[in-house]
Amino acid sequence: MEKLTMKTPLVEMDGDEMTRILWKMIKEELLLPYIDLKTEYYDLGLEHRNETDDQVTIDSAEATKKYGVAVKCATITPNAARMTEYHLKEMWKSPNGTIRAALDGTVFRAPIIVKGIEPCVKNWEKPITLARHAYGDVYKNTEIKVPGPGKAELVFTAQDGAQIRETIHDFTGAGIIQGIHNTDKSIASFARACFNYALDTKQDLWFATKDTISKKYDHNFKDIFQEIYDAEYQQQFEQAGIEYFYTLIDDAVARVMKAKGGFIWACKNYDGDVMSDMVSSAFGSLAMMTSVLVSPDGVYEYEAAHGTVQRHYYKHLKGEETSTNSVATIFAWTGALKKRGELDGSPELMAFADRLERATIQTIEDGKMTKDLALITSLKDVTVLNSEGFIKAVRETLETM
Repeated sequence: MEKLTMKTPLVEMDGDEMTRILWKMIKEELLLPYIDLKTEYYDLGLEHRNETDDQVTIDSAEATKKYGVAVKCATITPNAARMTEYHLKEMWKSPNGTIRAALDGTVFRAPIIVKGIEPCVKNWEKPITLARHAYGDVYKNTEIKVPGPGKAELVFTAQDGAQIRETIHDFTGAGIIQGIHNTDKSIASFARACFNYALDTKQDLWFATKDTISKKYDHNFKDIFQEIYDAEYQQQFEQAGIEYFYTLIDDAVARVMKAKGGFIWACKNYDGDVMSDMVSSAFGSLAMMTSVLVSPDGVYEYEAAHGTVQRHYYKHLKGEETSTNSVATIFAWTGALKKRGELDGSPELMAFADRLERATIQTIEDGKMTKDLALITSLKDVTVLNSEGFIKAVRETLETM
């Protein structure tokens, strides 16, 4: 069979531990036999990030801006234990955080729906996509541990020296203070990314904060979203037959639990962090969750929503068999290939990516799956496959298509 050709390369960001092993298997079994794969390769494995003083991560983000589409393997964000294990020069920042900041992106995460892996919430019939603002709030905070009595103040000093000063609290004893921030520019980029993604996917968009309590901080998010929607998107949404609405975060949670799915739920950074894990777990497994970072100017970076599967990697190093779920990593590749095909006008590449997704889902629905899914499936008499066996089974299904 003649291999499919690509007009423009993808940016390929390799990663760490067990997902790095799966990455190689997926390429060898499911991609290279069928596609004349063109990628600009960046090794984001922790050793190479350390060797380059993390310059490789910055370079990969710049390449993503150049080519428009990237696919990323899961990577380690080091802690103190990793510092020792990998003999690091310093505790390098999260590659995802670096890339999000460089692209000014919003993260969209959605579950992969498979028959036999039923959601805990029985009325969920369609995927719920979580849109997470990926800047600021608690992730860019400043904290003080208050030693004893005193006055805490919030002070802003303008360039001309003028000051705005508010009392946070008059402490009578020990306590803590946290300062968080955001920018109108970042919030506006988040809003546009959400509106554009809703139009791309023809889904309703919900946005939720707690503006009744946070009358300036959260209310600013609400106001910027509404201003941009009214000025730039209302007519497009009406023409597409989709809806945008704002609600309080607690109301959104109540609505989500009773909804059928099929919409985008936009959240601030921390809310999105927590709620995406809730939604993915309720749908079945974090290993069955797609993730795409979208910039306001239309740059896309696809990845799995889970980590590097450290425990399985240590088993793999000992020569022990693993049964690691590769579905989200396969879908990172298919998402990137579909977007590359769409941007390049290559319907054959898009069709191949669709077939590979269908083959992956069909393999599970035929009762062939990794151990994590076998533990939660409602299917009977399933075959539990090891890491490589599942990927080979997907290839067998793909060949029949």
